[in-house]
Amino acid sequence: MVSQIHILLHDIRSTHNVGAIFRTADAVSVSKIYLSGYTPAPVDRFGRARTDISKASLGAEKTVAWESVEDVQKFLRGMKCEGFHICAVEQNERSIDYKKIPKKEKILIIMGNEVGGVEKGVLDICDTIAEIPMFGEKESLNVSVAAGIVLYSLI
Repeated sequence: MVSQIHILLHDIRSTHNVGAIFRTADAVSVSKIYLSGYTPAPVDRFGRARTDISKASLGAEKTVAWESVEDVQKFLRGMKCEGFHICAVEQNERSIDYKKIPKKEKILIIMGNEVGGVEKGVLDICDTIAEIPMFGEKESLNVSVAAGIVLYSLI
């Protein structure tokens, strides 16, 4: 059973997506959210609260621990050393169905850019790559919707 769920948001461009993921993270008791690349943080570089994120999160950025990460690959290697199973949500030849994500005690879920997805260098470090099957005309879901589906499958 998963006892610690952490999320890495890597190169997410939309403050609305970041806020929505914070809100879902609060709902499923995510332990911590990490922000890397150009993902916007709940506070700007001057320490001021980002109202666009807090509006979408309904204040969840205050209830879910978060931190910014400078070197994503170094961070991921460190999380592996701490015993985290690293799982990216991405369409890839290595992808498994998201319902088959191993229910390890500690897991880090990576959500990537809305258009380009999770970059290859990050995927190479992952223990698992999982995808949500698509049955309609569109090839993917909004990143915040996909995060919600995957996070709820872990609890």
